[in-house]
Amino acid sequence: MTSASRDSTNELRGLREEHDAVVAVLRVLARGQADLQPVLDMIARMAGELSGAENCLLWLVDGDLLHVRGAFGGKPGTLEYERAHPHRGDETHTLTGRVVQRRAVVGIPDVLADESYHWGSQEIQGFRALLGVPILADDELLGVLGISWGEPQVFTDHQVALVSAFAAEAALAITNARLFEAVERQRQELARFLSPAIADLVSSDEGRRLLAGHRAYVTVLFADLRGFTSFAETAEPEELFDVLRQYHGVIGELTDEWGGTLEHFAGDGLMIFFNDPVEMPDHELQAARMAAAMRDRIETLSSDWRKRGIELAVGVGIASGYATLGRIGFEGRFDYAAIGPVTILASRLSAAAEAGQILINQRLYASIEHAIRAVPTEPLSLKGFARPVNAWSLMQVDSG
Repeated sequence: MTSASRDSTNELRGLREEHDAVVAVLRVLARGQADLQPVLDMIARMAGELSGAENCLLWLVDGDLLHVRGAFGGKPGTLEYERAHPHRGDETHTLTGRVVQRRAVVGIPDVLADESYHWGSQEIQGFRALLGVPILADDELLGVLGISWGEPQVFTDHQVALVSAFAAEAALAITNARLFEAVERQRQELARFLSPAIADLVSSDEGRRLLAGHRAYVTVLFADLRGFTSFAETAEPEELFDVLRQYHGVIGELTDEWGGTLEHFAGDGLMIFFNDPVEMPDHELQAARMAAAMRDRIETLSSDWRKRGIELAVGVGIASGYATLGRIGFEGRFDYAAIGPVTILASRLSAAAEAGQILINQRLYASIEHAIRAVPTEPLSLKGFARPVNAWSLMQVDSG
């Protein structure tokens, strides 16, 4: 085989190795997991294997410091030392500092022959040759790959080109993984304020269409605490917030359990709707069951509150009907809301309900009368409705 043939063969082998390494990293990304660590570990391992090295560390930039975030091979003591001693980008005596300042590949064939290099002790390090590679994305330095060998090395152009090309792909992998991580973090943050269904919705392909506005048949539940206004006027702030925390804790548990979407809560008042954005074939019954469970749970809380001289009880209104749903608000503060006569009716029924009472509208009663026990009330004159409204007081719901 001629020298040219050998060079061509080596080049093809290098390209194949680089391709395989990139594919391995992309496989991790393709899993769609919002966790950067597996990507970093994969990059460190593949960079080390590509270079035929004994050790590879991956540092990520964090302000003025570089912290080890991925590792392959090496002595356990070395890794512990590196994790405990982050590098600075303005250092000239370390490999990472030189890479940061030059933003280029830096090779140290023999650390013992480089008088200006020093880091830790030789016993801790266990390496003689170092190759540092910047991880750059659009001129932004994301991190540094530090590859080491136990014996002095002469770095070839092929080695440098191979690890440089891989570092470019690694930058893309890290950027994408960070995006996955950011989306998941935002979804988790949203889930603290929105129902899990809405938190998932805003990060889905279907979300844009639904958020823009659509019509849906929903069941809307309103509830608030009877006696809360007078209690709030005289209660100490600490006691007031303690009561609200207990009340909201119950509502949060029941909303998740029965598949409702919490639109908002303000003090003791709250609105929950069912059958959107996730369709529920029995949403009317689910809303009634949640209301009954809410009444029971709040009655237990009320017993404890009464021992402290606090007289509070829940009143609930539920109505089924069509509403327009979608995003409302302004830039920086959006809500997912249901708007229409059905929401107004549920709110008015809640206001008309006595302590411990659940009032439902006629349409809802007709849908679930086979599974409930309810008694009709006198026609109710409700604000905003020209004619008296027929309503039923929900006494009991089949558990199903």
